[in-house]
Amino acid sequence: MCTEPSAFGAVSSFEEDAFPFAKRLFATVESIDAVEKPNPRTDGLLPFVIKRLKHWQPEIEKSGHKIRFAVARGPLNVASFLMGTSEFLMALKTDSARMHRFLTVITDFLVEWLAWQRECFPSIDGILVLDDLMGFIGKDDFVEFGLPCLKRVFAADVSVKFFHNDAPAKVCAPFLFEAGINLFNFGFQHTLNEMKEWTGGGITLLGNLPPRDVLARSTPEQVREETIILLNHLKDRSRIILSCGGGMPPGAPTKNIAAFINTVEEFTT
Repeated sequence: MCTEPSAFGAVSSFEEDAFPFAKRLFATVESIDAVEKPNPRTDGLLPFVIKRLKHWQPEIEKSGHKIRFAVARGPLNVASFLMGTSEFLMALKTDSARMHRFLTVITDFLVEWLAWQRECFPSIDGILVLDDLMGFIGKDDFVEFGLPCLKRVFAADVSVKFFHNDAPAKVCAPFLFEAGINLFNFGFQHTLNEMKEWTGGGITLLGNLPPRDVLARSTPEQVREETIILLNHLKDRSRIILSCGGGMPPGAPTKNIAAFINTVEEFTT
């Protein structure tokens, strides 16, 4: 949450019982004119992220894994942290030229940040970009502001181009293939059948069990039941990776995760 905003100078807040949060940096729309593109090699928390990965890389590889993804928050998401969500969304309508310049600086930075991660870890062959703000805007604004940013970010020469947006995604879904995305994780408010239709079947979908109310709060038996319903409703099982719709919820019991995995394996093998 804080990594990319911290490079611009946003204060990072780490509370005991809440997710980390980057505090708003710019008090007015006009003040963003002073924004400068950060250096991903030296600024904010970014060097600490790289050092932490390098520190644990031997253990990661000893356990049979590798660092496979370069990860970043998306352009609109970073902009909303720096300006405030409401202020940013309003400015898209009231000061579009300034927002285009602002998003260009942010996108330039994100392209460099993702490239730097790949340079540090040659095992990376995928990028993961998370941007829920893409689901906060209408079609016209997505095409004008969101799509050009996504095209630039996902132009990286990697095999897996993974996008996360678990806000409403019906507006952006038809444009994701055009943006270069080939793997999409979305919210549980949309079904896998709907998303396959909206994306034209050209993108692998990751989902779509409700994360909080089913995976975290149900019993293993209920998780199994909901997973069977999910599988039985699928019209086309191709290009689907079954998971939860959005992020893994805090406190999800291991027994529930195991019930989900076991049920999927039982019905797909």
